[in-house]
Amino acid sequence: MTVNILINPFFLLNLMKISNDLEDLTNKIKNCKLCSLYKTRKNVVPGIYGSNNELCFIGEAPGYNEDKEGYPFVGKSGKLLDAMLREIGLERKEVSILNVVKCRPVTEDGKNRIPSQTEINICSNTWLKHQLEYLQPKLIVTLGSVALKYFFPKAKVTKEVGLFKTTNEGFTVFSTFHPAYILRNNSEFMRETYRNHFKQIYFYIKSNNVLKKPPIDKALSSTNVKQSRLDNFFS
Repeated sequence: MTVNILINPFFLLNLMKISNDLEDLTNKIKNCKLCSLYKTRKNVVPGIYGSNNELCFIGEAPGYNEDKEGYPFVGKSGKLLDAMLREIGLERKEVSILNVVKCRPVTEDGKNRIPSQTEINICSNTWLKHQLEYLQPKLIVTLGSVALKYFFPKAKVTKEVGLFKTTNEGFTVFSTFHPAYILRNNSEFMRETYRNHFKQIYFYIKSNNVLKKPPIDKALSSTNVKQSRLDNFFS
């Protein structure tokens, strides 16, 4: 698919003066027309900024539901992410959730598709980069290969999941699977792997004082009720 890039020189001049104000930055994202995705979007999805900017989850791009509502991770993948956050004692409102690409990439017949490298480069280098510069998270969790490759272009998600790495900019990055991947590959092994990844996130947060308000100590208590609740989600 050919991607047409329409760049207004006055818009680019404005980008050179990116504000330190997060609200102003978000408004600029909502009005972006740097690539052709703006032609097919219903809503831009800048992301959400939690009460704990120190922890940031980054996904790939909005899907159908996100494009409809203008909010990240609102479909079944979002419900799984919320369930995993609750399992480590956190709520969605406490963390930042962003995407590499802010508008939904669609095929000609209206289905979701993986964003092109051109779309990734334009959106991430223009917007995600500045969001992270403002938030300065102490831990970034990448959800899937597109988010991982933004930080480590040669990385393969199947070899990097479950690992902590440091970027050239000094960000600590932990890689795990996108929730949609877990839902598509719904096996006991994958469910347990995902749980273990979030346990790693939990223990990193606790031992490195990542959050101003750390998750509760009882978050990982493996009661039968909690186990049953999460297993029911996958069924």
